Amino acid sequence: MKAIVYTRYGPPDVLHLVEIPKPVPRENEVLAKVRATTVTIGDVRMRRFDVPRGQWLFARLYLGIRHPKRPVLGMELAGDVEAVGRAVTRFKAGDAILASTFDVNFGGYAEYKCLPEGGMLVIKPAALTYEEAAAVPGGGMTALRCLKKGNIQPGQKVLIYGASGAVGTYAVQLARRHFGADVTGVCSTSNLEWVQALGADRVIDYTREDFTRRGETYDVVFDAVGKLPASQAKKLLKNSGSYINVHRDSGSGEKLEELHILKDLLEAGTIKPVIDRCYPMDQIVEAHRYVEQGHKKGNVAITIS
Repeated sequence: MKAIVYTRYGPPDVLHLVEIPKPVPRENEVLAKVRATTVTIGDVRMRRFDVPRGQWLFARLYLGIRHPKRPVLGMELAGDVEAVGRAVTRFKAGDAILASTFDVNFGGYAEYKCLPEGGMLVIKPAALTYEEAAAVPGGGMTALRCLKKGNIQPGQKVLIYGASGAVGTYAVQLARRHFGADVTGVCSTSNLEWVQALGADRVIDYTREDFTRRGETYDVVFDAVGKLPASQAKKLLKNSGSYINVHRDSGSGEKLEELHILKDLLEAGTIKPVIDRCYPMDQIVEAHRYVEQGHKKGNVAITIS
């Protein structure tokens, strides 16, 4: 099968399209024919080994000391079940699914991927394209998990910094339409109108004003990109307010319950994935270059087959 691999850390050019063996599902696994995946900032950071200094040793041990231990990136995917192991009961051949590969050594950048039946996968909402579905697990679950930590009540004021990113676009929709909050989104000039269209009650252009000096206070401030200094964020809080940082508060343990909640909200039309650009598999290098620039809107999808 075709797969995108990297055998050393570095710039986008370290990614190569090659042939590798097609996996065979174990008795408790499904074999997914991958239709689409994404390029996340996590993929970019792993590819170039860009980690905080304090996490360097752990990251080296996990990702690989001299070269990548997990050569096929891709933290989320959507596709069709081609075959199932003899013990599988939840899925059958022909089912369209979406899945997170975070706990199964990644692997979305390939034509096939084996996934445990009890893992992070659900039936794909019929209204979504495969590209849209592939963009659900990472940003969607991260936004939901973080916002739940804020214990948001209907009518409370929530500010989302980085409202146009993969996590931020879900956070705006979830905060407004699922939690019932009054939402202020912070983004750049080109993203103002469509962030408001996602459900933000108001938007602030951080390139034109210092929103920390407005005098407004919020029940929850969610930094969805991890770039707002904590000292500034906390100045925006009410006395009993909560500050949430995507890097600190997203945790590492995914829950299937979260994916089911997102699936239900997607099927109800409450939220929707935001796709900035879509690239074919053989243009993965160009896709990584684009994401690396740091200006993507929502998600960048890769069509596999």
